[in-house]
Formats: sequence, structure tokens, C-alpha cells
Amino acid sequence: MISVAAGIIIRDGNVFLCRRRADGPYPLKWEFPGGKLEPGETPEECLRRELGEELGSATTIGPLYHRHSHAYPEAGTFDVSYYLVTSVSGPLRNRAFDRCQWVSLDDLPAFDILEGNRDVVAKLTTSYAPSATFTR
Repeated sequence: MISVAAGIIIRDGNVFLCRRRADGPYPLKWEFPGGKLEPGETPEECLRRELGEELGSATTIGPLYHRHSHAYPEAGTFDVSYYLVTSVSGPLRNRAFDRCQWVSLDDLPAFDILEGNRDVVAKLTTSYAPSATFTR
């Protein structure tokens, strides 16, 4: 089991998505930013570190929004904890992905989302509470 922490960054009814690079695993699939936990690291610490590395911003990690395990036949099982990001200091700068963009929650289901992220996408599009958006 591989433990992963992912961040859900929402502002003004839009969620921040990142598209994987063409030369990596699951090329050009859209996902939420985050990454694998390092030994001794909590999911919140992992997410804060990963968002700093991938997007160049300091963040405040809020509550756990969703947790889901997904098995990829060629890569193993991933246990993903999705956290709401409650604040971001400074602009989000793409340092690791093919592309990043703000996506309307209404348009989210139309994106080619990484298979393991589809459960949280369904939850966001049916039961998202607008009060969970981050502050600047």
C-alpha cells in the first residue's frame, strides 16, 4: 500500500487541477496536486511539502475531505487522503506538471481525470460546500 496526500484547492467555485507530463506514468491525465508520504511524515506534512515543491506556495492544510484506495494493476494500491487547502500564500506556480489550471466545478467531470481520483471528483460535483474555499 502506497500512502498519498492530495490537495483540493478551491476558489470562487473553481478547483485547481494539474495534468501529468506526457513522459511519465499515466501521461496527460488530470489530478489533484500532492504526492507520496515519506517515512515518518504525516499526510498533512507531506501535502504541505509537496505543494511547496510542485506549486511553489506555502499552504495551510485544512480538514480531510475524502479518503480512497485505488489499485492500479501495474503500479500497486494507493491509499489517497484528500485534504481541503484552506489558504495559499502567493501565486500557484507550476513546477512539476505539463499544465495546471483552474476548472469550474461544473466542468470538472469533462476532464480526463486519473482513474484513482474519480471518486473524489464525483463527491466534489455532487456535495461540495462553498464555505470550504480557501482564503488568500
